[in-house]
Amino acid sequence: MQFLKILFWALIAFVAAVFTFGNWKWVPIRLFGNLMAEVNLPVLLLVTFLAGVVPTYLYQRTIRWRLAQRLAAAERTTAALRDAAIQPVVEPEPVAPPPVAALIAVPPGVS
Repeated sequence: MQFLKILFWALIAFVAAVFTFGNWKWVPIRLFGNLMAEVNLPVLLLVTFLAGVVPTYLYQRTIRWRLAQRLAAAERTTAALRDAAIQPVVEPEPVAPPPVAALIAVPPGVS
């Protein structure tokens, strides 16, 4: 699997190099006022690519960090509840029943 990953990145690098050598042209860019900037096309494409990828990457990393924080808090809460449930329950000492009156014999015919 590692070989395929290396092969993929090598292929991407080769395609990027061929594109760069084939399109090494100066591109004029109009800035504010009458200023003109001439930039190589591959550099311009790299800058625009990074302008789109970097904010998205930062947003995704922020979301991942927040979710990791929420997960850690939930795990701490779960561990605390598990520890509370595992603690032995202290049973109250049995209370002696109240003394029972002595049985009295009832003569027959008396209800």
